[in-house]
Amino acid sequence: MTKIYNFSAGPAVLPAAVLERARDEMTDWHGSGMSVMEMSHRGKQFMSIAEQAEATLRELMKIPDNYKVLFLQGGASSQFSMVPVNLLRGAGKADYINTGAWSKKAIAEGKRYCAVNVAASSEAEKFTTIPDPAGWKLDADAAYVHYTPNETIGGVEFHWIPDVGDVPLVADMSSTILSRPIDVSRYAVIYAGAQKNIGPAGLTVVIVRDDLIGQPMDGQPVMFDYATHASTGSMYNTPPTYGWYLAGLVFDRLKQQGGLEAIARINHAKADKLYRAIDASDFYSNPVDPNCRSWMNIPFTLADAELDKTFLEEAAQAGLVTLKGHRSVGGMRASIYNAMPEEGVAALVDFMADFEKRRG
Repeated sequence: MTKIYNFSAGPAVLPAAVLERARDEMTDWHGSGMSVMEMSHRGKQFMSIAEQAEATLRELMKIPDNYKVLFLQGGASSQFSMVPVNLLRGAGKADYINTGAWSKKAIAEGKRYCAVNVAASSEAEKFTTIPDPAGWKLDADAAYVHYTPNETIGGVEFHWIPDVGDVPLVADMSSTILSRPIDVSRYAVIYAGAQKNIGPAGLTVVIVRDDLIGQPMDGQPVMFDYATHASTGSMYNTPPTYGWYLAGLVFDRLKQQGGLEAIARINHAKADKLYRAIDASDFYSNPVDPNCRSWMNIPFTLADAELDKTFLEEAAQAGLVTLKGHRSVGGMRASIYNAMPEEGVAALVDFMADFEKRRG
């Protein structure tokens, strides 16, 4: 089989060891005679899978006891609604930081429920940087502050946690969760679609502080109430059981690799290697402020955009796939999530050097 390195932004590459274990357990999980896909979500076998996955995630992220961990459906996009539904709690306004495409989507949905104050925006800079926090126009009476720590499309990332005082801080961590240690206690809500660093598409992880559960807006669907899921162990309805199982395998794999401190060192080294190759060349460029460059999603352009198609075709022939940039940015984008091995980044850097030599 041809060796492929998949740089997709999501659904993204999964650890080979996880896929191999899932393959081996596909038709008979631990002697049960069943695939995990066939198990009752309330049966003792799946309950053990679910409980272990949550326990390992709590250990990896050092999640305090006063936070619930929910395993839901609906993607991160459903959280654009669930956050205001649960956190407004009678308030009529919320703050949002606009740093890219996913921030804009969250803002648009937030406006359906309350007055949104865009406290800072980098849209005028084409989302290539993060606004200086000294200039943020935060409202002390806001119900919460929402931001996107890593913008998957633009490749812009916060390398610090915003200080918003006593106002609850909410983060869409879909494309950066588990890439390094974070202080969960600084947040009110963390949510993430699974399809980048956690597992397959279809699962959404939500980490929510206890005191923010139980006072949703009137007239909203019961499925949009965090209390519905917190009180039932995420089993009010049938959860995405196979995605939950695979997430648990990913959590186990991260633990075996030394935890988030160890994976952070690897991720930093991978990103640094690719950025150094881009910066050392006049043929390639990255549009993002170096202080805000993402470890996970690295867009880059060629000096001659007419060569984009050739670059992508030849890269695919070399086993480097899904490198086309998002249509709103153009060029190329290498997503190098946790499961992208260091040798994959090395192979891309070598190909880029060879392509520049031949085509530059």
